[in-house]
Amino acid sequence: MSSLRDVAERAQVAVSTVSAALNGTRPVAAATKRRIEQAAAELGYRPNLLARGLQSKRTRILALLFPTPSGGFGHTEMLFATGAAEAAKELGYHLLLSPESADPVDELRHLTGLGLVDGVLLMEVRLDDERTEFLSAARVPFAMIGRTREPDAIDHADIDFAATAREAVAHVAGLGHRELAFFNLSPGRYAESYGPAARMAGEFAAAAREAGLGYADGFRPGSAEEGRQAFERLMAERPGVTALAVADDHAAAGVLAGVAARGWRVPEDLTVVLVLSSARAAAMFHPSLTTLEPPSAELGRLGARMLIDRLQGDGPPRQRLVPCRLVPGGSSGPPRAGA
Repeated sequence: MSSLRDVAERAQVAVSTVSAALNGTRPVAAATKRRIEQAAAELGYRPNLLARGLQSKRTRILALLFPTPSGGFGHTEMLFATGAAEAAKELGYHLLLSPESADPVDELRHLTGLGLVDGVLLMEVRLDDERTEFLSAARVPFAMIGRTREPDAIDHADIDFAATAREAVAHVAGLGHRELAFFNLSPGRYAESYGPAARMAGEFAAAAREAGLGYADGFRPGSAEEGRQAFERLMAERPGVTALAVADDHAAAGVLAGVAARGWRVPEDLTVVLVLSSARAAAMFHPSLTTLEPPSAELGRLGARMLIDRLQGDGPPRQRLVPCRLVPGGSSGPPRAGA
């Protein structure tokens, strides 16, 4: 394994200059830095992060706490992680993805107790999230991708659920629909006061009310079979509904099965809109579904940058809300005749 001294000899500079160039501890002339980086690459040199941390009391490692979704990590979830990792790398940090155990605070206690991470980035934030209380009490720098109930004092980047709901409602209203239903996330997440589920429930109802649409909610299917059953119950209770927004991909598959079982077609008999799903996931359905695509990579990048800014200095909390992007698909159309 090559050492710092090997790199210095090849680049014909002092060891201290190599250390400054690679660790960013002081400015180094651009030409010299390029020569050092080229020498390091040729020798396959990799800095010893642990040794660096012992010297500077900083490891330049961040932990991304991301509870594993019940269905595993999909494309949308991984975009959050890759966005955060890319932003961290650009600023000279490494990102450690840490799925949580059954006791998230115990996991945090173990992770931060090792002294190997400079800060923590929280994902899947609940309205009342015990992880934030632990990190604040332990004086561990952290930021959130998501929001607690009262996040004013915490750095965070999150989806603008109010703007997203208004966009979805405006889309179906613009097609002529007067009755909209919303299928939220599954009961498990909702019972845990999962931020997106709680906020979507309120914002979709408010947006429909402001637009003067008839509105039905209270459905939280988490699987294809539950989605089919929820659709059948919706049609029995509110047969005038002609547009449906669904927040779970599996439930959307069940809805399409229910539509087909009635002899209906999408979008001729029902407009279906996915919420918080990537355009890539929406394109796998037939027909391709209109979706409100979350700004996953952007939020990951914002969260990582906010955390690194917090590590590098004090200041007021940084906070950003970014709306989802409407990606029209083949599932949007005017309401069925006679509805």
